[in-house]
Amino acid sequence: MSTTHAFADHIGLRIVESRPGHSVCATTIAAHHLNPHGVMHGAVLFALADTGMGAALYPQLRPDQSCTTISAQIGYLAAAHAGELRCETAVVRLGRTAAHLESRVLCDGKPVATASGQYAITVRRAS
Repeated sequence: MSTTHAFADHIGLRIVESRPGHSVCATTIAAHHLNPHGVMHGAVLFALADTGMGAALYPQLRPDQSCTTISAQIGYLAAAHAGELRCETAVVRLGRTAAHLESRVLCDGKPVATASGQYAITVRRAS
């Protein structure tokens, strides 16, 4: 997985842990993350989950493989206004051509969202 991720840098997303089948991502809520109502924008929570899913899946792939999000769903459980967001992700099932993953997003240890995603596993084209 590439170490350069401009969008992640933009929102302050850090990959804290990335190992086969598991990842932890985090960001600290800042003013630019908030919607007009002073609540964490859902797109940032979704970005944590989607990036976390990739970070959990990539270490399980062969060097010639890549993955692409097929679909992802998120459920928002509670509003987050300030604090540290942490996304914990696990690979639920890894097949030959697809994988299913699940994430939990916590704000200062309290659940704020859950997400699941399906990812295609493909062989990278030669350059």
